[in-house]
Amino acid sequence: MSRGFATRIGSLIAVGAGVALYWPVITKLVHDWLHDDNYSHGILIVPLAAFFVWERRRRLAMTADAPRLWGLLVVVFGLVMLLAGQLGAELFLGRTSMLFVLAGAIVFLRGTPALKVLAFPLAFLLLMIPLPAIIFNQIAFPLQLLASRAGEAALSLSGIPVLREGNVIVLAHITLEVAEACSGIRALVSLLTLGIVYGYFTDDRVGVRTVIALATIPIAIVANAARVAGTGIAAQYFGERAAEGFFHTFSGWLVFVAAFAMLFVVGRTIEWLAPAQATPRAAAA
Repeated sequence: MSRGFATRIGSLIAVGAGVALYWPVITKLVHDWLHDDNYSHGILIVPLAAFFVWERRRRLAMTADAPRLWGLLVVVFGLVMLLAGQLGAELFLGRTSMLFVLAGAIVFLRGTPALKVLAFPLAFLLLMIPLPAIIFNQIAFPLQLLASRAGEAALSLSGIPVLREGNVIVLAHITLEVAEACSGIRALVSLLTLGIVYGYFTDDRVGVRTVIALATIPIAIVANAARVAGTGIAAQYFGERAAEGFFHTFSGWLVFVAAFAMLFVVGRTIEWLAPAQATPRAAAA
């Protein structure tokens, strides 16, 4: 039996054992993707990561096998994280442990050169894992207040009498609450994912990709603030229906499209200021 064939058999066994071990974690994760609007983008992360692995298949095939025993220690560490997450009912810990087990298995079976090739797809998988509630709330609440302040300022500039109390905007005929769903964190996470993918396909330079990804943060904040302000103006002139139901949902999609347009402009501006040599990936994109 050749060493390459043995490695493939070992890989298949490891994948099967990993899926069996993590099946409850995986099913709960998929449930969250399907039922939590804040992480509905998660269902696209695994196919994209699989594509990134497939794209590296030739580089991976050219990488010599150099198994390292310390990879097994990383696997054990990941399994301890899984156990701790289950005992402590901490979903984030158990879900994150999957990535440690994957990384450790790659090093144990193929070595650190293979891990370097697959580092980006592995890191990209982090985006599929919902944040712990304590961290999520620490991000969402300041975004709620920021969107409320921006909405208040825009309404005042429009000549509309407005009073703000925390994340509640009081108009003459209606009171609007900038709830957690309107904080913009949903658009922020989705736009960050989109920015990473967009930067990956349009430029090979790590610095440019990083700038594009980071640009999604202020873009998402500005876009959400504009949505809150627009909702307040519409509610003032067209009534309560403009702030709820179909119109509210449609405005969210419209603002997200506008945010992506801004991201596209940022990418093109960077390309204009610092042009890069043409690459096959950029040409395909």
